[in-house]
Amino acid sequence: MISLAMQQVGQRVGQRGVAAWAQPGALLWTRTHRPAAFARHVSYCRGDKGTVLLEHSQQHLLQASTSSHMADHPDGLLQQLADTDPLPSTATVRMTAAEAAGLRTPPTNARMLTRDFIHTSLYHPGYGYFSKNAYIFSPPEPIQFNAMRDNYAFMNHLGQLYKDLEDEYIHAHDIARQVWHTPTELFRPYYGYAIAKHVVDQFKLDPRGADCIVLYEIGAGNGTLMTNILDYIAQHEPALYRTVEYNIIEISTKLAGRQERASSARRQLTARHPGVRIVNKSIFEWDQPVQEPCFFIAMEVIDNFAHDMVRYDIATNEPRQGVVLVGDDGNYLEAYEPLTDPLIKRYLDVRSQAGYQSPVLSPSLRVRAQRALLPFAANMTEPEFVPTMALVLMDRLATFFPNHRLVIADFDRLPDAVPGVDAPVVQTRYQGKMVACSTYLVQPGWFDIFFPTNFELLRDVYRAVTGRQADVVTQHDFLRKNADLPATSTKSGENPMLSFYENFKFITS
Repeated sequence: MISLAMQQVGQRVGQRGVAAWAQPGALLWTRTHRPAAFARHVSYCRGDKGTVLLEHSQQHLLQASTSSHMADHPDGLLQQLADTDPLPSTATVRMTAAEAAGLRTPPTNARMLTRDFIHTSLYHPGYGYFSKNAYIFSPPEPIQFNAMRDNYAFMNHLGQLYKDLEDEYIHAHDIARQVWHTPTELFRPYYGYAIAKHVVDQFKLDPRGADCIVLYEIGAGNGTLMTNILDYIAQHEPALYRTVEYNIIEISTKLAGRQERASSARRQLTARHPGVRIVNKSIFEWDQPVQEPCFFIAMEVIDNFAHDMVRYDIATNEPRQGVVLVGDDGNYLEAYEPLTDPLIKRYLDVRSQAGYQSPVLSPSLRVRAQRALLPFAANMTEPEFVPTMALVLMDRLATFFPNHRLVIADFDRLPDAVPGVDAPVVQTRYQGKMVACSTYLVQPGWFDIFFPTNFELLRDVYRAVTGRQADVVTQHDFLRKNADLPATSTKSGENPMLSFYENFKFITS
């Protein structure tokens, strides 16, 4: 392997690639990546400030011998694959995320679909990012927006809070604590109040005339949104509050606090709001029918749903599914094979029936033929990440929550994503600095991997699966309709709750 170290952060490490022929029937376009241990810092990443050592592994670009062209080197050069590490054989064992969950360490000699690799990296019960390293930042007290001069003063205040937190928890040799924030925490309680007002208004308009408000929230984190919603209903709708049933479905117990504090935190929450029930399981494992009308809430959750990756044959537009090959030495290779996975197939079929066509596809046979004649032309399109686990969520809603009303909010676009359509941002914090990475093939458990959502497409898939109508609105418009905006306005009239998180959208039904 070839390793490069670079001291000056802020400068992107250049890719190095190698083109080669493969045996007939081999996997198409594989690339290798060796995840660096933190003793050697992070692998092929870009930092914003400070000095970080970066390590970049040589990349292998491999085409099947049935192709008429060799792969194009990212730097415009072609080299023969010579003295490099051998690629893992096709004898690697297929492994799902469920099977990997039974292992105490990251798997080796395995072949995993992209979604299984990402899901394991994020949610493995032992070493996954959300099981071990995630810490949701929450200001110690609600921010007094009316006392601040403007948005700039708010940013300075937020920066100081972050610094105080990291001075307390993040030490030079402690990289286990990964801090991130959400609009629910930054703008509490007013952001949660806006969600509560929407819920109450929709409940009153519901022609089914339910006797009580039943809510299910997934990915509740610290429980802040739940507390704010229930506080609002108790204050403004005391009669309704006495009927509220609030159910939290949370895969990670540690997101409510440190493990030893989780039981105490739950007792405090249920004592304050007796209608609360907390279920520690994944929504993807939910198997209890909920027949009564209910609200299903997911705030900044679906961005961390694992995605699959597909690429299309340039000549035929046939899709190929992405897999991650894990060698016995911990090397990762990104590879593509004929599409066989039923879930990927179904997602592509559902969105096609909804009238969606991938932006990487060329509809014209003539254009595809012309591309194939170009010197050193690639034989596949750029990668496309597809939200197959979001489809599983839609299935769960249709099967087990047939009378739900949906409230989902998340990112609709993200900067600094890895290459590809609807590609994720992969990042970690190292010595107090955010480090963005150029690949999702990173050490499992140490990196947040989160995706943008095409909300208009999600709406269409939701409609096709559940048969229910849904609306998509920007967060700005949702808050203008439902939020107490004077409470979050600064002295200058600027409103951080409106101007921050402009890349958020809501889907409601």
